[in-house]
Amino acid sequence: METGALNTEYRWKHIEPLTEQERKIDLSDIVPLTESWKQFKARLKDSNATGLRQFTERLIRSLSIETGILERIYDLDRGTTEALIAKGFIEDLIQRESTNIEPSSLVDILRDQEAAIHLVQDLIAHSRPFTRGALLELHAILTRHQLTTTAVDQFGSRMEVPLRRGAFKAHANNPKRPDGSIHEYAPPEHVASEVDSLLKWLESYENENPLLVSAWLHHRFTQIHPFQDGNGRVARVITTMVLLKAGLLPLVVDRGMRMDYIGALESADHGNLQGLVNIFAALEKNAILQALSLDVEAEQRAEKSLTSAVIESLEVKFNKRRQVRRQELLGVNTVAERLRLIASEYVERGLGELTRKVFLREERPDVRVQEGGPDHQNSHWYKFEVTRLNDALTLKKWINFSEGHYFVKAAVRYDKTRLVFVVSFHHIGKELTGVIEVTAFLLLETFDEAEEDVLIRGERVSSDVIPSCLEPFVITWTTEPDRVEAAFLGWLDRSLAIAMKEWGDKL
Repeated sequence: METGALNTEYRWKHIEPLTEQERKIDLSDIVPLTESWKQFKARLKDSNATGLRQFTERLIRSLSIETGILERIYDLDRGTTEALIAKGFIEDLIQRESTNIEPSSLVDILRDQEAAIHLVQDLIAHSRPFTRGALLELHAILTRHQLTTTAVDQFGSRMEVPLRRGAFKAHANNPKRPDGSIHEYAPPEHVASEVDSLLKWLESYENENPLLVSAWLHHRFTQIHPFQDGNGRVARVITTMVLLKAGLLPLVVDRGMRMDYIGALESADHGNLQGLVNIFAALEKNAILQALSLDVEAEQRAEKSLTSAVIESLEVKFNKRRQVRRQELLGVNTVAERLRLIASEYVERGLGELTRKVFLREERPDVRVQEGGPDHQNSHWYKFEVTRLNDALTLKKWINFSEGHYFVKAAVRYDKTRLVFVVSFHHIGKELTGVIEVTAFLLLETFDEAEEDVLIRGERVSSDVIPSCLEPFVITWTTEPDRVEAAFLGWLDRSLAIAMKEWGDKL
């Protein structure tokens, strides 16, 4: 994979196990979500196993497509990508103008990349250890239809050479940067021992957070770069292996994230794994939120052969259990109310500071902050905007407004422009999952004198919905507010800063 975020020469060194600094990376905000997902997944296996399997297969197909685009092995337009994810790797779905290689060759490559993920699924299903031999087999499958790779001779000329499939590299593969510096990977004579160290440490990390381990594994593997070509593709498959083994979902690095992803890997080369962990956590979070939106009632649970009396008996029994479970899951509302209060106070302070520093005393606008939710009889506010934002971002999540919807609204008016900053706490999933997503968005309202009475009455003037958070913050019924408060305030601070900048650009 190309590099380019940090133009600093990198000299090879032996890989390191997880450091104490890396173990301190804060993942407290996503841990409750991953634990809730594992419980929800167990229920899906009973109620909608087909839906869960199909969702996972779509993620695997998405990963199989995007991994080659990241490496620039091929290009593929978004429309064809979505068709292949939905229906499978069928050559007839690919128009020649949608890609830069022959459709038949593309399908061969995609199926190889899909088969590699199926290999690690098989390893997990049969409790087979991930050994050096399994790694070589994985590389051979991934590159089955790749006959050559690009090499650079002693004169700096590029040429095509045969690819060593399923074998470690025989020659150095250190890329030269645009500034002429060299990025060094492990020399061929050190590859086998480095890989053995990597696999030994990996085996000992079963009790560590899988998102942290997956980022560590991905980075250390790319530091070794044990193969002549295909290292990035192998790294993403073994990253997915760690997550699948921990009961989580495949991780898809989309083509649009390429530069952030490469920059995070380069930062890790210089001792900072935080960026890569953050990317992996955000991707896993989004995949889980989409999975929580699966319809758990899609398949009939009762057998028709049961007598009516037995069915009624079971119905009463399970309804009691559901009620107890429902009360547990509704505990997430208590977490939302606590964070809503924190958000309300923080936003009021932040916008108050903005107006004091930017405006003269005589023209200083008022800051009005309002909380919303079932306890204020205004849960219906901003449902349209939240749904519209979700649709616009094609987040493929089901927002459940049947459960409690909480929000914080802050309004600042200056001249004929009003900033309305909203932090929304809404449930995710077609049934109660105990998971709430927190998003932030901005409404920039401009109005004339004829609309003045609308504002006085508190009605909203129509406005575009502008997202002001880079990713959602997620809480569950097991989240402890005190443990995530710092992370939540960091997320809120970034979201408010985006809103302030957008408003400033309009003034």
